[in-house]
Amino acid sequence: MTPEAILDLLDRKLDHPAQPAPAAARGDGELDGRIIPSDTALQQAAVLAPLILHDGPPRFLFTVRAAHLTKHAGQISFPGGRREAGETLAEAALRETREEIGIAPEYVDILGCFDPYETVTAFQVTPFVGIVKPGYTVTPDQQEVSDVFETPFDFLMNATNHERHEMEFRGQLRRFWAMPYEERYIWGATAGMLKALHDRLFGEM
Repeated sequence: MTPEAILDLLDRKLDHPAQPAPAAARGDGELDGRIIPSDTALQQAAVLAPLILHDGPPRFLFTVRAAHLTKHAGQISFPGGRREAGETLAEAALRETREEIGIAPEYVDILGCFDPYETVTAFQVTPFVGIVKPGYTVTPDQQEVSDVFETPFDFLMNATNHERHEMEFRGQLRRFWAMPYEERYIWGATAGMLKALHDRLFGEM
């Protein structure tokens, strides 16, 4: 897709950043039919899906979490984290993006958000799509991020690349979305959010 067509689609399909959609039944366990109990107190968090539309084909930017982290070490993710007191979810996504990879808020134009994603670690994560403007620099925080890379929008939004994988975890078989790209293994919550974005933009397939 051309950058112009992508921008038009996002403008029509995403929710307004100041009015996130109500909690949706997207999240860990979706493919297993498991739903997080309604009485679970979910902590609010946000991520930014940084979309680059200049200097080449449209592509999303991802981080690889540092290997020494106690949770999700080495996994691929969007920059983001827990919302702090007094800030909006969009502000949390921008703050975490600056802290993790050094891209300042003035270089990000948030277009909107889509389906919140519930994790088994009791977070409700609201994903925002933001266009990264020319002139930014990437400076990963080595305490949190070991690498930063890009993956084409067209690849990630192609349903034929949305694979259902499974593994045994603590004696139970778990199923999840995965979108392997070259040597990168995009899976779990990040792949689940990308699948939700695809369904929002193009209709569930």
